[in-house]
Amino acid sequence: MTTLSGCSLIEDRSERYVSAEEGKPLELPASAEKSRFSQVMPIRDVAVADAGKMYSSDIPSPPDMTSEILEENYVIEELDGRVWLLVNDVPGRIWPAANAYMADRGLGVDYESPQLGLLQSELLNFSMRARQLAELQDQVGVDEPRVVLQMRMAPGVRRKTTEIQIRKLTVDGQPEELVPWSGVSNPSPDALELQKRLLTDLGDFLKAREENKSFSRAASGMVSDPLVNLVSEDDQAVAIRMSLDYGRSWAEVSRALNEANIAVVDLNRSEGWFYVDFRTEDERDSGWFGWFSDEEKPEHTHTVTLTERESDIVITTERLASYDGEHTGPDLLAQLFDYLY
Repeated sequence: MTTLSGCSLIEDRSERYVSAEEGKPLELPASAEKSRFSQVMPIRDVAVADAGKMYSSDIPSPPDMTSEILEENYVIEELDGRVWLLVNDVPGRIWPAANAYMADRGLGVDYESPQLGLLQSELLNFSMRARQLAELQDQVGVDEPRVVLQMRMAPGVRRKTTEIQIRKLTVDGQPEELVPWSGVSNPSPDALELQKRLLTDLGDFLKAREENKSFSRAASGMVSDPLVNLVSEDDQAVAIRMSLDYGRSWAEVSRALNEANIAVVDLNRSEGWFYVDFRTEDERDSGWFGWFSDEEKPEHTHTVTLTERESDIVITTERLASYDGEHTGPDLLAQLFDYLY
């Protein structure tokens, strides 16, 4: 009894988190590269208006530190006639390895632009190894088209990732400059399969060099504005803006709903909506009678809508009037954003 009574003498410090003062932001030297510094253990934001109502049981859980880790570091993804290698690393670390790949495979680098994320090989026609990689004919023909290989890398949709595309390009003679990457193309099925094989080969090469990564300061200047942004008004989420085409935006939202375990009741891509079940676990629990019933079917509680506005896709959510549960439309937007970016 004496031992137990002594526990009451220990100060309860569990609520100091609520009233703790915010520390001063870290000041970096003027010569420091800010992009290379980030929070090791980020703390979830708490609205000041709600802080006074919080107790130890209401303190928000820390963010999932594994949410930025892909299941695989190198994944081939395909959508609407496009294929790319998704790498779980920033472009500044991938750029030197991509240059090493070009040299190792006998492709060479004729022109490059770290800011645009473009690498262009030498003519492939005069290297046996390059011809084999690009699947050209065994015999060199005098009149055969001249061919180069282009590699394009850009910051991925998800944070701290890089997306790499490769294409075989026919040129008129020896190029005198970097050929512009002409946006989305419609490669033939054979060309698409070649791109997949080249990207698989590149992924294997990058995986084998994981312990020898270096960093390119030039490539760190690659355009890296987020492609996914959360739009808020009065500290409340009202929309998600995606700087992507419609097909890619639809695919990313579909992936995010799946990874967030938000059931899709119905969908219509042409009209741009998902009917989803965004009830809490308690709301979905049918109680004691659930032991005798089949698994509960998803219920339409919220609608996710994709709308094209100028050159962006805007995602909004709406809570059904018939749903009287806990989750709001902004709650759904915030969770979607966590999985989109």
